[in-house]
Amino acid sequence: MSTGINASNDDYRTYDPVLERTIAFRRASMERDLERLHAWLNAEHVLPYWQLNDPLPEFRAAFREKLDDEHLVPYIGSLDHVPMSYWECYWAADDELAEHCDTDPTDQGIHLLIGPQEYLGKGYAIPLVRAATEMQFTHPETDRILTEPDVRNETVIHVFEECGFEPRRDLELPEKDALLMVCEREQRAARADREVSADDR
Repeated sequence: MSTGINASNDDYRTYDPVLERTIAFRRASMERDLERLHAWLNAEHVLPYWQLNDPLPEFRAAFREKLDDEHLVPYIGSLDHVPMSYWECYWAADDELAEHCDTDPTDQGIHLLIGPQEYLGKGYAIPLVRAATEMQFTHPETDRILTEPDVRNETVIHVFEECGFEPRRDLELPEKDALLMVCEREQRAARADREVSADDR
């Protein structure tokens, strides 16, 4: 799998040989993504977990806060150049999450949603999460990535487990009951080596 930062509008791009598709992430912007994200966040499969279905003017203000937030970077994820997912990569020690669990200064966190209904159930989520975490691990000092999916969202929890995240403990966050999950660089690398060895048999 070829990976890396490139000279296009994408911050990170990789080709997945299993999907036979290009996965890419670029920073979200107000001009390009406001209405797109508003529509995605009002989708039936997203509403129960994100709860950001405010009217457009209110959502614009909330989105502006995210774009201006120095501890967080919002991304649009695409498949073969078609936008289809939203990601938030953040420094966990500067996030509200740090009030509920131990964090190191270089720990990163991740949130995600798949927007268009037609991309659900097609096997895209695991390659997408793997690519996103690979992007986060390009920061040389990051050794852990944290996530805290809603405990009700068994599908997303399974996806993170398949991508090397280990469940640690339940968290009572202000907006949800969550499961803290952690992906460690060394364990992820060892898992990847085992998968390569299995493929070579």
